[in-house]
Amino acid sequence: MKLGYARVSTDDQSLDLQLDALRDCDVIYQDIASGAKEDRLELTAMLKAARAGDTIIVWKLDRLARSIRQLIDIVERLREKEVEFCSLQESIDTSTPGGELVFHIFGALAQFEREMIRERTMAGLAAARARGRYGGRPKLLTKKDVKVVKAMLTTHSVTAVAEHFGVNRSTIYRNLQQ
Repeated sequence: MKLGYARVSTDDQSLDLQLDALRDCDVIYQDIASGAKEDRLELTAMLKAARAGDTIIVWKLDRLARSIRQLIDIVERLREKEVEFCSLQESIDTSTPGGELVFHIFGALAQFEREMIRERTMAGLAAARARGRYGGRPKLLTKKDVKVVKAMLTTHSVTAVAEHFGVNRSTIYRNLQQ
């Protein structure tokens, strides 16, 4: 079965061009929603309805997804269900060797992008540590520390107590509430 998917972002836009291109589909799902939204009602319905051997057809790739990552995630879900994917404008058809190649290239690019983001994140964390800044969950104080905090608060400010223990004021308050 051929399942078509058409999407526009606003009510002011027309689906006509896409619907004309998808006229050979058995069923056409239509959304009026931003492509950035992942919880599009008709897209979700189409993905649930798709069965092994079906083909999902879109007029252009950007009608299905806004990013390569989102596109690859959707196509991977389709592949797991043994559903083919076809984009008319880009002439991509995962039932052909050429279409499959294109998606492997997209996958490699997405993996490369994830690794680059990871690398930049790690470099940023290392630079922050070099400046004495550490991330992670706020430090919790021991029971003994909390007793000392309570005693210190009778004569010192919360800011002074927090500095003494090397924590933020919010950590002092959080530990006092527990």
